[in-house]
This record gives sequence, structure tokens and C-alpha cells, in this order.
Amino acid sequence: MNRRHLLLATGLIAALLLGFLAGNKSQRGLETKPDFDAPLIGIASLTNDTYVLAIREAGGIPVVLPNGDGSPEKISEYLELVDGLLMPGGADIPPSEWGEEQHPTTKLLEEDRYLFEKELITKWIEKTDKPLLGICLGSQWINVAHGGSLVQDIPSEFGVNHRDITHLVDLEADSRLSEIFGETSFEVNSLHHQAVRDVGEGLRVVARSPDGVIEATETTEKDRFLIGVQWHPEKLIEEDEKHAKIFRAFIEASTKAKSSATAVDE
Repeated sequence: MNRRHLLLATGLIAALLLGFLAGNKSQRGLETKPDFDAPLIGIASLTNDTYVLAIREAGGIPVVLPNGDGSPEKISEYLELVDGLLMPGGADIPPSEWGEEQHPTTKLLEEDRYLFEKELITKWIEKTDKPLLGICLGSQWINVAHGGSLVQDIPSEFGVNHRDITHLVDLEADSRLSEIFGETSFEVNSLHHQAVRDVGEGLRVVARSPDGVIEATETTEKDRFLIGVQWHPEKLIEEDEKHAKIFRAFIEASTKAKSSATAVDE
């Protein structure tokens, strides 16, 4: 068994265990056999099993990439082995990353996670053209890694609340995100107090809330899947299957990346 197959098997075991613990999909999950053609999806610093279930149900093999002590030692191997990267939600990126002092409401990521994720996403963007999906904090990481900045606290700066509510998002009609969903407006959940301010180089804004807060960005590179959404689609799938579309598109892009890499190796 080569390193990739070992990582796949390990990821499958983790996915099955989490599916079993989650309960409602355990039987189907436990009957699954390893699919060595499925793409391996690295999930940075797992905080919630909904990410694992969303990737698994979309056809990928989820593999948790532990931040450990913050060491970047294994990152070069992750870049080689996994076919797509999901950056999940979490606390706040240190505002020193874009040259600001910390706002009183900012709650920083744990140091180990911060150091690991900064190195991981930076190297992923610079050294690969593989798919990248960012959710909430992950979306913010995408922007900061491209040289952009964040609004540190939406309520105190704009007088509106985006935490623990639902609201509409309006998508740009010519965006990849709009193509994925087949719609230009729909309702999402909202669990954040920070958002993109200055958009990083090589990114474009593709969704906003009605009050103007940036809700999604994507790369300007035509042939690359690189999308960040501020909402949590993984938490919405059970109530609205539509939100699984972004994970299916991510897995499809990761499958193509895997096939291309295999063809080059051969």
C-alpha cells in the first residue's frame, strides 16, 4: 500500500467513525468500501464533523490535517498527496497580518492553528493549482493570503449584525459561484463578525449581503477552483439540499485535479 492509499484508508476510517457518531448516516457509511479513484480532501484543523460529512456525501475522501504544534514540517507532503483543500471556520486571524491593531472584539486563533494554517494556505496557493474551498474563517484566510484585509468587527463598524442570523446573498451573474448554484440570490446562515474589506490580488467579489457586506470571493484565474464563502453551507444541507452543490462542484474539480496529476505521473 503506497502513501496515498494509506492516507485514503486513514481518512476513510475517520470519516466512517464520525459518520457513525453523527448517527443519521452511519449505516450507509459503514458499508462503504474504499474508492481509490475518489479525491482526497484535506480539511485543515477540523472543528466540526459537518465538514467531514459534507465532503463524504459529495463523493470525496475527507482527511483531517492536524495543526499539531504549528509546525509546517508535513505541509509539503500534504500539498503532494491531497487533491483539494478545505479551510474551515474558526476564530480570528491576527490583524497584524494586514497591518492593523487588534480590535477589542477580536478573538485570535490559537497560536498553533494560526501558524499551521497560514503556512498551509500560503503554500497551497503559491505552489499548487489544486482546488481550494474556504468557509467563514477559511474564506477570510483566502483573502488575507492574497494580501487583502478584513473588517475586524461588522457591528461596531457598520452598525449591523451578521452573527446567529439568516439573510439573503446576491451573487454576481457571471461568477463560478452563481454557475454552481444556478441562482443569483438565496438565503444563507450567518455566524460571523468579520468579513473581507480590501480584496486580495487575484480575487474578485462575487457575493454580498443586502447591507453590502462581502459574502464570497473567488479567483480571477479562469481554470482554477478557488472560492471562499462567508456562510456555512455544510450546516444547511439537511434543511436545503441546494447547499450541497458547492461541495459537489469542489469534489468534481478535485477529481479533475487528481486525474491530471495522475496523467502527468504516468
